[in-house]
Amino acid sequence: MNSSAKTIPKININTLAKSAVLLSVAFFAPMVFHIQWVTGPIVNATLFLAVALVGGRNALLIGIIPSVAALSTGLLPAPLVPMVPFIMISNAILITIFDWLKESGYWRGVIVAASVKFLFLYFSAAAVMNLIFREDLAIKISQMLSWPQFFTAVLGGMIAWMILSGLNYRDDRFSKP
Repeated sequence: MNSSAKTIPKININTLAKSAVLLSVAFFAPMVFHIQWVTGPIVNATLFLAVALVGGRNALLIGIIPSVAALSTGLLPAPLVPMVPFIMISNAILITIFDWLKESGYWRGVIVAASVKFLFLYFSAAAVMNLIFREDLAIKISQMLSWPQFFTAVLGGMIAWMILSGLNYRDDRFSKP
């Protein structure tokens, strides 16, 4: 027998199915809903759910999908196109921080992750938009990527909490205040 033969990694069908559902929600939400106050909470809820249900590493892949969907289908307003990499990074920040902090409490993880995502996008948008657009237009565009990001992330955390509660998802790491 050849000792250098490679083995096929074991695939967890349950994780794969959950990931496919979450990936679909993240992909189609920007196409179906064209309102930031609807799409934002849905996408953020999907990211929080992904961390809880399929783990942080799988959630990172899911986190890039909404921006790719919005960009590839032309749903993203043209002035926001330069922000796509920053939006992807902000989703990765949200996922990573929530994954790190979930053991200290679900809500602590949600609030800190939402805050850091907001701050990253706010300062990134201000810097990038000021380089590209007139000041008045840069301010308007930057506002879309400022405080609404915090609130849509927190709303997403609330939606995810309700879904996890409805699924009777039990994880002692999320039960702490």
